[in-house]
Amino acid sequence: MRARVLVFPRREILDPQGKAIHNALSRLDFAGVEEVRAGKAFDIHLRGEDEADLKRQLEEMSQRLLSNPIMEDFQIEILPEGGR
Repeated sequence: MRARVLVFPRREILDPQGKAIHNALSRLDFAGVEEVRAGKAFDIHLRGEDEADLKRQLEEMSQRLLSNPIMEDFQIEILPEGGR
């Protein structure tokens, strides 16, 4: 199974990196950009047959290591095999 875990600051947490990128895009005349949120992406390849167990493992990895649950939210996407 292939998965991607996206981690972003919670909405109520200040995102200085996203704000800096937003300001830079404005200075570069990219009109219409209303908001930028900066985050992290993790592509993970898992081996196993039990899809429910693999999804549980991804959830646990995300909560315990890949994100800071106090300051960040995460989203898990299951990717097609063999794709990018």
